[in-house]
Amino acid sequence: MSQSTSDQTNTLNVLIDNPLDNIRIVLINTQFPGNIGAVARAMKNMGLSRLYLVNPGCSLDKEAFIRATSATNILENAITADTLDEVIADCQLVVGTSTRERGMSLPVLTARESGEQIAAEANNAQVAVIFGQESCGLSGEDLKKCNFHGYIPANPDYSSLNLAAAVQTFCYEIFQATEAARTEPKNDAYEYPEMKDMEYFYQHLEGVLTDVGFIIPKHPGQMMERLRRLFNRARPDQKELNILRGILSAIEKNSNNKS
Repeated sequence: MSQSTSDQTNTLNVLIDNPLDNIRIVLINTQFPGNIGAVARAMKNMGLSRLYLVNPGCSLDKEAFIRATSATNILENAITADTLDEVIADCQLVVGTSTRERGMSLPVLTARESGEQIAAEANNAQVAVIFGQESCGLSGEDLKKCNFHGYIPANPDYSSLNLAAAVQTFCYEIFQATEAARTEPKNDAYEYPEMKDMEYFYQHLEGVLTDVGFIIPKHPGQMMERLRRLFNRARPDQKELNILRGILSAIEKNSNNKS
C-alpha cells in the first residue's frame, strides 16, 4: 500500500549522507501498473528508492508487484499525491524530462548532463526527477515548474522510449555521476531555496508589480509566466532570493509611505 504525502515523516525531508537517498523519482498520472513496477525495478538497480506517484491513473495491483520483482519494497513505500506542487515543495532542484520542446525556454540537459547536475547538488539538496504520462509525456504546465529540462538523445526518427526505459536511463546516469563524485574533492555548494519558497517569491513579486501598476489585473498577459521562466533559469540561491524579497519589501514600504 502506497503512502500519501500527509503520512510522510519529517525524516524523509532531512538530507542523508547517501546522496541517492535525497533523490526522488516522480511519475505523473501513470496509467499502467506494470510500468510503475518496472520503474521500481529500474530504480533499485541504480540505488534509488524514493518513488512518488502524482495523481496515478491506476492502482498498484499484482502486475505492478510482479514487474517490480525484488523491488517491491519501493512500491510499498511509494508516496502518492494529488499535485506535483505537493511533491516538489521542499526540493531545491527539479529536473523535468521530456522529448518535446513544449515551448519552454528552460536550460536543456541531456540525461548524462542531468545526472552530473543532480550528483553535484544531491549532497546538499532534495532533488526531484519528473516523468509524465506514458501517452503524452510531461505537460508544459508541469515542465515550467522545473529548473532544467532533461532529455535522452536518441534516434530522431523514433526517439520515444517507454516509461521504464526512460527512468532506467536517467537513474543510470545519476548513479554513474554520483559514484564519480564520491572520489572528487568537495567544493562549497550554493544553498538553493525550496520550491515552496520560490512560489512565495512569485506571489510577492506579482503582488508588488500589481500594486505599482506594472501588471494590470484585467490584462495581465504572460508577464508572470515569463518572469517565472526567467527566475527558474537564473536559479537564485537562498541569499539572492532573500535580497530579491528585501527589494520587494522596500518597494512596498516606499509605496505605502507615498500613499
